[in-house]
This record gives sequence, structure tokens and C-alpha cells, in this order.
Amino acid sequence: MSEKIFLGTDSGATTSKIAAVWENGEAVSTKLLQRPTNALSGRDAVIAAWISAINEFLAQNHLQWPQVQGAGLAIPGPYERYGVLDQTANLPACLAGWNVHADFSAALAKAAGHPLPLTVSNDGHSGGVAEARIARGEQPLSVLMLMPGSGLGSAFVGQDGLPLIGQTLTAMETAHMAAPLHLFGLAGRPFPCGCGKDWGCVEPYTTIAGLPQLLAEKLNKFPDHELAKSAAPVREKVLSLRSRAQKGDALALEIFDFQARAMGFHVANLVTLLDPGIVIIGGGLMDHEVTTPEFRERYLRTLRETAVPYLWRAQRNSIKIISAVLGELSQAIGAALIALYQSRK
Repeated sequence: MSEKIFLGTDSGATTSKIAAVWENGEAVSTKLLQRPTNALSGRDAVIAAWISAINEFLAQNHLQWPQVQGAGLAIPGPYERYGVLDQTANLPACLAGWNVHADFSAALAKAAGHPLPLTVSNDGHSGGVAEARIARGEQPLSVLMLMPGSGLGSAFVGQDGLPLIGQTLTAMETAHMAAPLHLFGLAGRPFPCGCGKDWGCVEPYTTIAGLPQLLAEKLNKFPDHELAKSAAPVREKVLSLRSRAQKGDALALEIFDFQARAMGFHVANLVTLLDPGIVIIGGGLMDHEVTTPEFRERYLRTLRETAVPYLWRAQRNSIKIISAVLGELSQAIGAALIALYQSRK
């Protein structure tokens, strides 16, 4: 029999990505395979989409179902209980209450011809597991990962390679911790957050979710900027900021410098709490395919300069703050790794 593999499926509301790892933890392929999730079409359609994408992945990589020893699913929380989805901002309401573990397990067993162990994990936790494996190499270090994108994903990976999940599977929802607003230099009420908390969540100050408010704030300083006069939708304006910043646009650079400082305060808070050996920053701002080295280094430098004065002396001398390297595949690879690690227990 050929080498054994563990599958990983990373499911979002729009697209799902498939990956796999060998028994030694190495990725079978780093070529991105993503297909529509079909979430709005209901549970059966989602399961069918995952199985179809897995079959495509196996065929592309000259693999067969008998080689599959287990599978992992990365999917946004929160959960009612293990493997059962609760209502989330990232998935349609029709999926709330879905025992995804039971239904996906049944589909995998049918495709493989026998039952397969399945693990279900938060997508942010899975991404942290994959990036941690690369970042620490052979060193037994704990890793904090933060992934700013549409929202803020967070993970803390222990020395055993597994993520901190908590009693109700919602550990490390750090996006909804209170930010130190008095250090941000902004007037007025806290930016609103989709979670409903009114204490000034970190997420709106560090991700796409808060860019409309930050843009409105900064346009007061740049009243003659092109975006102040543009009739384009707000979403189109804010999604242009990353490319504008990389071309030296002063307004866009101020916005991302602000987000980097806000993330720096958040990192300092979390390092004080968790004392990791490595901090990894992922998400779209660190995507090597769409951002320049100069843009990434400016963000990380500003983050470091903000965080370090708030750390203990020993942490200042030892902490590593680096960018992620796996891009969009991190969560699918991480789901496969969690399945692999659980098989060893």
C-alpha cells in the first residue's frame, strides 16, 4: 500500500479548500484547490461539495481513498457542542444547529468504504497549528497566531502542536477582547462590532471590518483625497486601501500604521497572558502574493515597536514576531495536521 495521508477541509461560507499531509506531517501539495461551499443551498449541498472537492484533490495528486487514515474539518465557530454548529456571522443561519461531525463522518465513510476518524476544529485554530509547525521547527515552543482579514482569527498552539480550545470550544476568540482605546488617539464612541459587545472590541480596529470607520476618521485629515470625492461604494473604497498603501498613498499608509499599532497593543496583552515563544501574523496583510516585502515589514516593524515596551524584559529579548508563510492553505493543512496528531494519541 502507498503512503498514508490525512485529509484537511477548510470550509468558509463562500469557498472550501482541500489539503492533505503525509504521516510525517509534510503537506502532500501546496497547490491551492478551492471550490464553492454552496452554503446557501443547505447542508446536503455543502457535504456534496466537500466530497466532490476531496475526490478532485485525490485525483490531482494520484492518491486513492484506501490511503486516507483520517480527516479534519476547519469551520468557523462558535459551536453548541463538539461538531455541532451554533449561529455564526460567517455562515448562513440555515446551518445553525447542524451536527456537521455526524453528517460529514457518514459521507466520508461512504466515500472511503469504511469509517474514518474525523476531527472538527475552529478554522483560526487550524491555521495556527499549520503555521506553528513551520515556525518552530524542532524547538518545543508555544505559538500565538493572529490572522487579520475580514475579521480577526486567533490561535494559541501549545508545545504538543495542538490548539487551546477551551471548555466550550471558544477559547482564543481574542477579536472580541476589549481594546485599550485610550491609547488609540481617537475621539468618540468605540467602533461597533458585529458580535454585539459595546466595550470596543479589538476586531474593528485591526481588520477589514473596521476600515469604513477608519477611512471616515482619516478623511477628516485628508479632505482633498481622491476617496473623499469618489462616489464608489464604501466597500470598494476600503478594499482599494491595501494596494494604495503599497503605492505610497499617505492616507492608506496612516490607516495601516494605525491598524499595526492597534495590533501591537493586542499582541502585548496576549503575550502578557500566554507567554508564547513565537508570534505569527497572518491574514491578507501578510499574503506574499498580493503584498510587497516593504509593506509587510512596515506593518511588522510598527507592531513590534508598539508591543515591545509593554512586555516583560525577558520577553523583549526572546520573543519572535514573524509573518505567516502558508497563505490560504494554512487552515486546510492545519485541519489535516490536527487529524494526524489526534491519531497518535
